[in-house]
Amino acid sequence: MRNPLHTPFTAVFTNEVLLNAKRVAPYVLMVLFASNAVLWWGWGPAVERGWATNSEFYIRRNMAAFSIILGLPIFTAVIMGDAIIRDFRLGVDPLIFSKPVGRAAYVLGKFFGNFFVLVCCQSAFAITLFLLQWVPFSKMVVLPVRVVPYFKHFFIIVVISHLVLAAIYFAAGTLTRNAKVVYGLAACFYPVYITVAYLVKDLPASFHVFIDPIGFNLQQKIEPWSRSADFLNHYVSNYSLASYANRAWVIIVSTLLLSIVYSRFRIDPAENKTEHFTMLTLLDVPDRITYTALSHELPIQASPARDRITLPKVTSTRGPAATLFKIFAAIGLEFRLLRAERALVVLVPLAMALSFLSVPFSRIAVEVSYSVTSATNTANMMLLLMAGVIIFYMGEAMHRDRELKIEPVVWSAPVPNSVLLLSKCVAMTLVAFALVLVGGLTTIATQLFRGYTPVDLSAYLIINAIVVVPGIIFMTSFVVALNVLLRNKYLAYVMAIGTGAGLFYLYNFGYNHWLYNPLLYRLWKYGDLTSRTILGYRLYCLAIAAACLVLAHLFFERKSR
Repeated sequence: MRNPLHTPFTAVFTNEVLLNAKRVAPYVLMVLFASNAVLWWGWGPAVERGWATNSEFYIRRNMAAFSIILGLPIFTAVIMGDAIIRDFRLGVDPLIFSKPVGRAAYVLGKFFGNFFVLVCCQSAFAITLFLLQWVPFSKMVVLPVRVVPYFKHFFIIVVISHLVLAAIYFAAGTLTRNAKVVYGLAACFYPVYITVAYLVKDLPASFHVFIDPIGFNLQQKIEPWSRSADFLNHYVSNYSLASYANRAWVIIVSTLLLSIVYSRFRIDPAENKTEHFTMLTLLDVPDRITYTALSHELPIQASPARDRITLPKVTSTRGPAATLFKIFAAIGLEFRLLRAERALVVLVPLAMALSFLSVPFSRIAVEVSYSVTSATNTANMMLLLMAGVIIFYMGEAMHRDRELKIEPVVWSAPVPNSVLLLSKCVAMTLVAFALVLVGGLTTIATQLFRGYTPVDLSAYLIINAIVVVPGIIFMTSFVVALNVLLRNKYLAYVMAIGTGAGLFYLYNFGYNHWLYNPLLYRLWKYGDLTSRTILGYRLYCLAIAAACLVLAHLFFERKSR
């Protein structure tokens, strides 16, 4: 009897899960989702309005917002879009189909393997909210511990909603074998969704519930701002018949899409491909070959001038100038490797989305100006986003050569250790700076769009130069040192995330002294940024960053060249 764990479907499914475990994107998404769960839990409207953070109303509200706002379609596209394209791009499809793997096992194994990874990433949001029930927080209302509402609303609102999105992107990527088509569909999601919502706004509410594929309208229409906190805390959230009908057609459409992929998926055998004839042209015999008896030489006709290649000039490989040239060359190589990471497609729209949300939606009382408020919110969000990006991307960069088994080749190059370390550190730092610049420009454009003028550009420059830039330099240097000292990518992930989460927890309870708070979380105000105290704190942060790089250089495994 065959072991059910060794079936072709199980093998393909397991292989996809293991391949995704080696990618950066899933870990970035987990950190992002968990971090936002913490922010929505402690700094959402619950504390101010007296809502219980584990009430059914608030759990369902957060899951609906997560499904449409944070569980962005672009994230689903990144995980699901190139599941099959990747095999054909890497040229391993002949090897895979030389095994006894049928179309159904291959297609379904690919889909459900990647969808399982996507759900695991999204579950970081629900699991974090669930665990926060045991975390004390001043002025927060918490009901007795609950389990079922978290699972129920996460499955009905988030998982089923993204099932149909996953099927759409998987079908588009598999049938066209073009990742650009998938990302184009993801980019069109919000315009299409908003347009359809506008066109059907006058139709009955039950129709809105029925046609909504993302599950945002599944929750019962209840105005929380006009209800008492006691009513909302004891409110039992149930789904209507239209909601269940909506979830049913979403599952049916997903099944139909997978059936279409199965029926249309074809593999062209290599032997059926048309053979192309190649015409070989032999070189002409040289005009003259002479033999000299005395010298025993064969004078060969010189090649034409047009075929001659000028050899490059050889310069010294030692000295500061040569080392600087090597660093620039290594940085360029690191940029090309970072560009190959498909998760970078997510970071730019994500930075723009967070920056867009940083600008107040309505006019509120501000301490200095709207520019200062918007720049401050953007700086805090960018630092949080950059923390997750730097942790996972630096981990990949530091261990990429070893995982690809080319580390001996790289280490045999005649370059000092500083070139190998600084190139990775500088490349990641510049990528983070570019994302911060995109976020700042988006915030300025949003401020102009909403009419919060005048725009104070100096506020953006000062906040980013004094708060964000040193923070990014510190985080990059710290993660480099951590990877060098621990020599294990996943252990470095755990240590970095654990350290950040522990410090963040202490900061929220008032333990935020500048000695162990290099990012100055809750220690600065705009009016004090140019003071000697704050500038001294920034010099201290940069000094720690320099110490981390020195430590990484001293304990680097490769012997000095």
